[in-house]
Amino acid sequence: MKFDIIDITEDEISKLTDIQTQLLRTAQKKKNDLRFKTEQDYALFKKLAYTNGMKESSLLEQKRAELETEFLRQVEIIVEQLEYGLVLNAPYPDRGEGDEETGYIVDYTLSYTDRYIIVRDYYLAINDSAERMALYIADDVAKKYLGSYYSTLYDVLYTYSI
Repeated sequence: MKFDIIDITEDEISKLTDIQTQLLRTAQKKKNDLRFKTEQDYALFKKLAYTNGMKESSLLEQKRAELETEFLRQVEIIVEQLEYGLVLNAPYPDRGEGDEETGYIVDYTLSYTDRYIIVRDYYLAINDSAERMALYIADDVAKKYLGSYYSTLYDVLYTYSI
């Protein structure tokens, strides 16, 4: 997949965590889908304009500009959410090899109930249910951290995505 949602090199992509990579993929897909929808909307408007004999009308350029402005506004929101997610899920610089890289607290001294609540709240804070489920499924740390609670939380998150 080609990433043009943000300026990022192949080297930087290779250093991303699994969760960060999933966030980047999801954001790029949203942008691509938004571009496709914008082009469809313009094509429909253009057909309607041609059908009504307004081929030379300035309305076509005005509509193109309006759609492009809305596209850029929506992309800006996607980029802002992506950048926030990338920072939130960045590995901590003082961690050693093999340490967990998550956006939530990983403290094995906590009870499984407390761990469950922390991870649940973290994932429920993600508004996009498809993104939430994709990130949760890709979260290998949660599988180890939650133990048997992992499948329980999966069921809860799935229920919220219906």
